[in-house]
Amino acid sequence: MLKRWQSWIPTGGGLRDEDWARRHRLLTMLLAACVVGLTVYGTFQDALTTIWVTVLLVLPCVVLAARLRSRRPASIAVALGFVIACAGFVTMSNGLTEAHFSFFVVVAALALYRDWAPFGVFLIATTLHHAVFGTLWHNHTYDHTGDPLLWAALHGVAVLLAAGFQAVAWALTEDEERRAQENLDDREAQLSVAFDQTPVPMAMLSPDGLVLRTNTAYRTWLCLPDELPPGFSVEDLPVTPVGNTMTGLFDNLSNRTAYNATRQYRRKDTGEIIWAEAHSTSLFDKEGKLKLIFLHCLDVTESRRQQEELNHRVRHDALTGLLSRSAFEVDLESVLAAQADGATVLYLDVDRFKSINDGSGHSAGDSVLKAIAGRLSALVPAGSLIARFGGDEFVVAVPGGPEIGAHTGEAILAAFAEPLPVEDNLLNVSLSIGLALAADADQGEDAVLAADTAMYAAKRSGGNRMRIFNEQMRVSVHERIAAEKLLREALAGDREQTLPVWFQPIVRAESGEIVGAEALVRMRAADGSIIGPGHFVPAAEETGMIVQLGEHVLIMALRHLMEWRHDLGYISVNVSPRQLAEPDFVPLLADLLAANPELDPKRLVLEITETALLGSSVDVRERLETIKRLGVRIALDDFGTGYSSLTWLQNVPADVVKLDRSFVAGLSSDARKSSIIQAVLWLAKSLGMSAVAEGVEEEADRQALHSAGCELIQGYLFGKPMPPAEFSERIQRSRMATTP
Repeated sequence: MLKRWQSWIPTGGGLRDEDWARRHRLLTMLLAACVVGLTVYGTFQDALTTIWVTVLLVLPCVVLAARLRSRRPASIAVALGFVIACAGFVTMSNGLTEAHFSFFVVVAALALYRDWAPFGVFLIATTLHHAVFGTLWHNHTYDHTGDPLLWAALHGVAVLLAAGFQAVAWALTEDEERRAQENLDDREAQLSVAFDQTPVPMAMLSPDGLVLRTNTAYRTWLCLPDELPPGFSVEDLPVTPVGNTMTGLFDNLSNRTAYNATRQYRRKDTGEIIWAEAHSTSLFDKEGKLKLIFLHCLDVTESRRQQEELNHRVRHDALTGLLSRSAFEVDLESVLAAQADGATVLYLDVDRFKSINDGSGHSAGDSVLKAIAGRLSALVPAGSLIARFGGDEFVVAVPGGPEIGAHTGEAILAAFAEPLPVEDNLLNVSLSIGLALAADADQGEDAVLAADTAMYAAKRSGGNRMRIFNEQMRVSVHERIAAEKLLREALAGDREQTLPVWFQPIVRAESGEIVGAEALVRMRAADGSIIGPGHFVPAAEETGMIVQLGEHVLIMALRHLMEWRHDLGYISVNVSPRQLAEPDFVPLLADLLAANPELDPKRLVLEITETALLGSSVDVRERLETIKRLGVRIALDDFGTGYSSLTWLQNVPADVVKLDRSFVAGLSSDARKSSIIQAVLWLAKSLGMSAVAEGVEEEADRQALHSAGCELIQGYLFGKPMPPAEFSERIQRSRMATTP
């Protein structure tokens, strides 16, 4: 019960110093104003004596209230001053009842102190005034008759009741404030826990740069002690922005409500560079003055390093460290914009890299590419760009005119004439180089394409050389692109119609009897005209469409072998290097033969050029042995055109040797050719091979071949390639002509 009643009694105090000072200043000023007001009022009431007595008693209270530094004595001085002022006002009013209302007003005013000392002094002094002055000067205290003590008691009780209700209001206010403070304390505690325990580094800064508060994550991040020394500022932090000061950064933070920035910092002790993303919120008072800066930081050093590494990967080739294609194109545009003389673009491709890569393994191929990149980087002039465009293709941009670029290209060719050290070995590597000039910033892409075109021209010329781009090369490229488009359309259509397979007869040299044929593909254009293989087979080789094209020719050859199985001995089909390297080629061949069980596989001859043998990345002998186990015969086409023909004749399991037309043309009038032909025929016969001479166009050459012992010949003398229907008629005429 006691506690319950105590809860209704205000405890007093509790005001902040600034709040108490503001209320005290107000009450002191009101007391001083009362002095002025009473003086004026007393003058009109002709109560000069009371005025002087009241003023002389109140003024010391005003002075004490203004001069005393202690809260309680100063507030008691105000309370006494108001008692005297109210008593003087009652006396001047000759005890008028309404004049006593001033005591009730003062009760409410003194409640502003929320302190029992001035409140109690005023209540006691008021009661004494009513009792003493009511007894001694009844007519100046009350304007009615009766027992003065009774009226003093009545007035005292009324003042006490007024004071009681003020005390109740005071207590209720304190209770509400207490609950508000408890809620505030709870929230502050929650915020404090959130601030201190959050893993994000946080700090509070004052407007003058002092570090007011930090959380554990912030101190751990910057290796700060748990207790910062007094006056610790941002300049004392163990990091400083690179190229700036902490004060400069603080100015940026304080100039706006919110500020985000990612900056580079250096640790003062170790010199380590870190990246931090700073987010700040500035708090201002109602006058717009900065009060506090709340700052939280994110250490983004690792993410920046990862981003820089990613940017490096985007801009650089992972294997060689050279520029990537996209970075080269961007940098080339910048070089051309800054270079008045333009730049020369060199497009480089490694000759026969596929055989190096596949023959020795991809790791060896990667080592070769890295060694090439290192040698190129040492050769190109300063300020040049060098990039790897993928595979075995490199591009160099040399600032300056074509003379500088040509000199650089020649220097590269000369340098690669020396063996390249690769993994403790020396490897002979040659390059094909295309050169093109870019004059303006918008010509970079065209220059790269032009250099690429010139590089292909150098490669088609045998490689290990440089070609300078000219417009005729562009025409060739356009023709190749057009041929590629036509070939794609033909392969997508009815191949038997769009890609007809024609046949050229192979005859006996003695009688002219047709014993075999070579299958040769043609293309039928939209207007019905026939396009020769020279217009589209190179494009097929470069694009890989030769695989589909070769499959089509093989299928058509087997179909006609079945059709002419009683009239024709065999059909030979050319196999490209790309086809031979395909892992699915042999299974495809086996499936096609299995689909024609009545066909003797020996009637199919696959012609393999020496180029195919040189450029293939597979084990040629093993693959050809597999083909021979299917019963299919192998022919070495264009024999004699390569530098190692006799080696292939010895090592490759071939059944037929096809003598190149370069040995046949003019044979009848060239004794040296005749000797070579006789030697090859003898060697082939001794190895159990048959021979076919290609390109026979003169009767004299036919007779010379027959005399040399060549049994089978092929050429325009006996017929050009012709459609299947025409060739079928030709077979029938040949049989009639040679049948006794």
